[in-house]
Amino acid sequence: MTPPLIPLHPPGNHDPIPLTNLYRDLPLPRGDDRLYVYGNFVTSLDGRIALGDGLPAQTVPGSIANRRDWRLFQELAARADILLSSGRYFRDLQAGRAQDILPLGTDYGDLVAWRQDQGLPGQPDVVVLSATLDFPLPELLFRQGRRVWVATVTGASPRARDRLERQGATVIDCGAGPRVDAARLTRHLAAEGYRRAYSVTGPWVMHELLRAGVLESLFLTHRLRIVAGADYATITEGPVLAPPADFDLVHLYLDREGDGRAGQLFARYDRRSGPGPVTSESRPG
Repeated sequence: MTPPLIPLHPPGNHDPIPLTNLYRDLPLPRGDDRLYVYGNFVTSLDGRIALGDGLPAQTVPGSIANRRDWRLFQELAARADILLSSGRYFRDLQAGRAQDILPLGTDYGDLVAWRQDQGLPGQPDVVVLSATLDFPLPELLFRQGRRVWVATVTGASPRARDRLERQGATVIDCGAGPRVDAARLTRHLAAEGYRRAYSVTGPWVMHELLRAGVLESLFLTHRLRIVAGADYATITEGPVLAPPADFDLVHLYLDREGDGRAGQLFARYDRRSGPGPVTSESRPG
């Protein structure tokens, strides 16, 4: 039997509840004409989401990754119309460093069936954010019947655009600067009929979502374990956000099991409504 979770917040009933389908059945916004964007990370107690010490690239350390968190990651993917990914993910996938070819994974047939029962395709569509377009696209994405978008900038390589379009991707311009404009991208996806987008990429894309003011919910698994390490990533990387992005705690569950000796907390944070996009400033020396 799967060990239950202990609800800690909001105050009230603290009777244990099952982990399975915790996020599958969670009420999530679905507006008529807008895109709800949410993201997810697993982090150590000292704030590490990835380590690169002694490795060719930063990856999620095995000391914090676990099957119980991965189940909830997949459940959040099951709720999405489209997944936000990055060129780096596909480079890592080609190098054998990525966990899967984007959810939903082959071990989660119940979630694929659930999507079909809801009238959704078996797999969410995919949008890849990349200013350079220097990544491969696996043919499996297209064989699964998924629509694949590539969001880039106006100065991206025409040859790389042509390569991706010949594979079957739809390439769209989202800004003339050095980075993909996340606000423009989300407006485009909303106009295409998407209503829920799940960010399954890393800290730099997370920074763009925060800077554009489009990330509405952040699901964090806090593994109750300190891992240290000199070469590491946190949940967001980039210039200081001014003003900071403020969030409210919506729920918090204690998982004493944690798939090992260290437990974990499953938290959801919703962004406080504010004036819109924020600016980025360099940190004073």
